[in-house]
Formats: sequence, structure tokens, C-alpha cells
Amino acid sequence: MAQPLLIPRPEGLYCPLGDFHIDPSRPVARALITHGHADHARAGHGAVLATRQTLDIMAIRYGAEFTGQRQVYEGPLRIGQTEVRFHPAGHVLGSAQIAVTAQGTRIVASGDYARRATPSCAPFEPVACDIFITEATFALPVFRHPDPRVEIAKLLASVKSEPERPHLVGAYALGKAQRVIALLRAAGYDAPIYIHGALQALCDYHIAQGIALGDLRPATMDKTEARALREAIVIAPPSAFGSAWVQRFSDPVISFASGWMQIRARARQRGVELPLVISDHVDWDELTSTVEEIDPAELWITHGREEALMRWAALHQRVARPLGLVGYEEEPE
Repeated sequence: MAQPLLIPRPEGLYCPLGDFHIDPSRPVARALITHGHADHARAGHGAVLATRQTLDIMAIRYGAEFTGQRQVYEGPLRIGQTEVRFHPAGHVLGSAQIAVTAQGTRIVASGDYARRATPSCAPFEPVACDIFITEATFALPVFRHPDPRVEIAKLLASVKSEPERPHLVGAYALGKAQRVIALLRAAGYDAPIYIHGALQALCDYHIAQGIALGDLRPATMDKTEARALREAIVIAPPSAFGSAWVQRFSDPVISFASGWMQIRARARQRGVELPLVISDHVDWDELTSTVEEIDPAELWITHGREEALMRWAALHQRVARPLGLVGYEEEPE
């Protein structure tokens, strides 16, 4: 009997034929990492294989010694009895799907992925496979994300209509912050954008990778300077909004850029006055159309809402199974 190609274990997906894990939730001897968000990329593994950008991002976040050994993915690799290939996922800078092939079967572990073009990373690449492992972060029919350009237009309209109030935008440090900045620049906003110190290193890295973010200035000014800001956009990680840092600003408009802002109750709970529905994940229509485009023999579902997608698969005569992996959460900051 052929050995299974990938199996779920408490620490994450494991490949017996290659003796490695994909995005493990605890330290392992050998880890293949899809992208740099902390619920997928953790420190402490014996060896890590990832794209160069993901390895750089992990070093920025965890320090240069985040792993015993590291290897940049630079083309198809033989690992044990498997062939491994990385393909762009369209989620954040350096993000990749990992295709594992052995014994005539190919499984694609997509990690987190998005189908809408963004200047901050390479677009998603559909990969033919026998088994497609999909996230299910927004896997409910209610989640249909609007055009992000429309959401940015809302932000700019608010800045224009309330010029005396600085606009503080919550955005995760890796991917979302840079996407919001790039969208603002694409919309013609060329004024300085102020960023919280927690965003500085990752914004600097994106700029070094050739992603134009324009005039960025530190939002670490004192209370007098902060209260003097007018018609300003300030971007910070969501955690900063629960700190004394916010109190430096005079009557700010609190905003948050996330796919979850489609749920108005979430916006109210966070005290968000201006919710911006901007996501780095597929929504329901994008998820189901991706499955139809790839047309795998089997669909494995993880990282989110499995029930609705399982039901959709059954209605469309598709074989599907929930993986029930633990350790994956809402996007980390």
C-alpha cells in the first residue's frame, strides 16, 4: 500500500515520504513555510525552506537566528521521495503555495491566498493537482469583498470631509499595511503617510524589494506634534489602538482595514468609525471559483469555516474533507 503523501499531525501537515512539515504550529526538524505571517511561520525549527522574501521577513520578525539552517527555494527540489515546487499565492510579499508530488500524486498546500492583484506581491498561480488544500477564512456566502479601490475612496472622502481629524487606520504589519499604502498611492494620494514604529522595518523591506510606497514618516511624534496633525493618514497595527499611543491624537477617526469589517458588529466592538473592507484572502466567490478552475479530484479544507465549504462541495459532487488543524488564527499583527 502506498504511503500517504501528506497527513495531519498535532504539529501540522506532515509528509512521510519527505520527512518534513508544512507551516507547522510548533518547532520541528524540517519545515517548509508558505509565508511570513506568525500563524504560519514560527521560529525554532531545525531547518526552514521558503522563498527568499519569506526567509528575510522571518529574520526581520524573529531575529537572524530564528532557525538552525535555512534554504532559499530556487527551483524544483527533490526531498526524500518527493518533488517540491513553490508557486505564488498572491497573499503577501514572498507568499507561496507548496506543491508536493510523489507516486503519481500532487498535493498543493495553498497556505493563505488571494486572487485580486496587488502591487505588494506576485499574483496567485493556479496549479493543476490531485488534491488542493484551501484556507477557509472567509468561506461563507455572506463574504463578498468589495473593490478595494472603492474602500480607499471612502477613506479619502472622509479625510476631505473631516480635515481637522487625523485618520488612524489599523492594518496588519505584514502585507495589509503595505497594500493600503500602495492603494492610496495608486489613488493619487501623494501626501506623507505616517506609520507606527512597528511597521517601519517591514515597510523598509518592501521598499528595498522595489515596491514604491512614497513618502513615509514616523508616527512616533510627541503629543504636541500629534495633536497638530491635520488631513493626515496614520497607519498602525491593530494592537496600537488599545495603547496610550492613540491618546496623542486629537479626536481621530478610527479606521480598520480587514475583510472582517464586513461584519458591522465587529467594527462596533473595536470602536471602528470607518470600516474598510480590504482583504488579503479570497472571499466566497473567489474561493469557489478557484476550486472550479483548478478542479482537483479532492479538496481539503483548513484554517477557517469548513462547514459551508463542505456543503458547497457536496452540492457540486466534489470530494472534500476538513483537516481540523489547530494553531491557525485570524491574521497576526
